[in-house]
Amino acid sequence: MSIDAQVVVVGAGMGGLSAAIHLAVQGYKVHIFERQPQVGGKLNQIQMDGFHFDTGPSLITMPAVFRGIFQSAGRRLEDYLDLQPLELTCRYFYRDGAILNAWRDHERLAAEYARFNPADGAAFWRFLEHVRIIYEASAGPFLFSSPGSPLQLLRTFARQAQMSDGTPDSASGKQHLREIFSALLAPNMEQHVSHYFQDEHLRQLYARYATYNGSSPYQVSGIYSIIPYVELADGGWYPMGGIYAVAQALEKLARELGVEITTSCDVRRILVEYGEARGVVLADGRVVRSELVVANSDVVTTHLQLLSASATKPRYVRHLEHLEPSCSGFVLLLGVKKRYPELAHHNIFFSDNYPAEFEDLFERKIPQRNPTIYICATSRTDPSQAPADHENLFVLINAPYLTASSNWQRDAVPYREHILDLLATYTQIDLSDLREHIVSSAILTPEDFWQRYGSNAGSIYGLSSNSRLAPFVRPGNRSTQVRNLYFVGGSTHPGGGVPLVLLSGKIVSALIVEDAG
Repeated sequence: MSIDAQVVVVGAGMGGLSAAIHLAVQGYKVHIFERQPQVGGKLNQIQMDGFHFDTGPSLITMPAVFRGIFQSAGRRLEDYLDLQPLELTCRYFYRDGAILNAWRDHERLAAEYARFNPADGAAFWRFLEHVRIIYEASAGPFLFSSPGSPLQLLRTFARQAQMSDGTPDSASGKQHLREIFSALLAPNMEQHVSHYFQDEHLRQLYARYATYNGSSPYQVSGIYSIIPYVELADGGWYPMGGIYAVAQALEKLARELGVEITTSCDVRRILVEYGEARGVVLADGRVVRSELVVANSDVVTTHLQLLSASATKPRYVRHLEHLEPSCSGFVLLLGVKKRYPELAHHNIFFSDNYPAEFEDLFERKIPQRNPTIYICATSRTDPSQAPADHENLFVLINAPYLTASSNWQRDAVPYREHILDLLATYTQIDLSDLREHIVSSAILTPEDFWQRYGSNAGSIYGLSSNSRLAPFVRPGNRSTQVRNLYFVGGSTHPGGGVPLVLLSGKIVSALIVEDAG
């Protein structure tokens, strides 16, 4: 049996849904095939015993990107999502007993920093202006358009940086260039941040943002200081009903635009004829022919499993295999018959040895012995996510990507107990009785991310950025090996994180229209 479509999309993650929506707006007939029972990819949910858990991303930033998708279809985001701002973006717990509240309001946030170090209250404003300059210079070439060659990307970046005020030879333009090169030349993000903040609590707080794309602050370039700017500029947001409401809203919009979505349907192979992608072969043997294929599957996994060896150059496949995956994650879903008033919606429990964490994560590649622990309690904002007087605690610890020595079947339960023991040691909040109040629980390991989503080595964010050249060598959105094959998702340009993945879908749509022109 043969099915026909103009565009086949492999995977209904955020990138696949975004690409499908943008292409449908352009008049393309699109069919998405998703091997899981529901759309969303890693942005998904689990419901159990009256508790609702988002199992992937937990914070929404860059709301303009979300609005843009609906506006492109002549719709209003507000008719699909109830997106609420969080006045307290995150609460940070430190080993020395300190608590730092990261407020949405900048004046209030600067005052909080000054409470730790008076000089850092003023430093916040200088840092905010610095990362604004970097963001405005890098957003065009790095986030909102196809990158081109590494040399073209670097030239575009430098030109846009210098032209940020419209006059390349002005004092302002030269100052902007100095700001940007200070970030590019910094040994790493942690040292770049330390140039602005004196207090160790704040340095650790800002270094943490490297983990937003699965990287190490001790290896990633200082240019990634734009990550905290994205959160600072527009704040953090939460869609009522859970983060999975985003996937449901995009699915609804896609179907309204005529996109066909088939779930529980595994793509076994991308069909390549005479060097062109001409459809896919499903696991049940059906052939779906198309003019174009958009792969929302991991780029490395796509080349290793969905493309035949004859379709790609062995040298290029070896290149992909040598790109470092991002970190993965170890997740506890805990339904708790108790409320802990000290918890905010988002909480970070910092370790007291940050360098050792990342040595475990990227050098030793072992479960972190003394990890920073993230807890999200959406029931703080949205009571519908847990039964009355209960909490739904999503607990995430960065974990190494899968290697030959990984054995989560052996390690998962002991590691769960280790994490619960660590949480009981923070003096600012009494979590010593957490175990006895757990009434529902589940564990997700890097093995689950690999098995469910085909993420290369179980990585969460695609590829790490632990290289100065990472922004320039990340796989592009148009295949260099197979004509009419395009890539979306966290493993391709512009990178991991929901807003960037959504932008990858928009970029691919523009490339397809350009190539058809």
